[in-house]
Amino acid sequence: MKNIVSTPDAPGAIGPYSQGVITSAGSLIYTAGQIPIDPATGEMKNDTIEEATEQVLRNVKAILAAAGASMDDVIKVTVFMTDLSEFAAMNEVYARFFGSNPPARSAVQVAALPKGARIEIEAIAAVRK
Repeated sequence: MKNIVSTPDAPGAIGPYSQGVITSAGSLIYTAGQIPIDPATGEMKNDTIEEATEQVLRNVKAILAAAGASMDDVIKVTVFMTDLSEFAAMNEVYARFFGSNPPARSAVQVAALPKGARIEIEAIAAVRK
């Protein structure tokens, strides 16, 4: 059994997936990969890696909040980028979203992302009971 998480504060799914899924035990949420779509306008915020990263992490934060978790509860993040030469700039924005004890993270370069996004981020977080 799984509990589906859905919020209008993050972009709706653009395919056959859920924004987030909480495990049946209710202890973890797995977010879908988020790209830099502004849920209020449906527009991509993709002009710079900084702008894109900011929007992606706002989307992740909204999904976590809908599940009863926060960025402080994130255990693992995977970052997908189309250009790792932008890693340092992405990292500056990323660091603002996580406190002094950031989660484990992997970052990989990919050939392409949905809708031409520069970055996609997915997270696994503990759900507070």
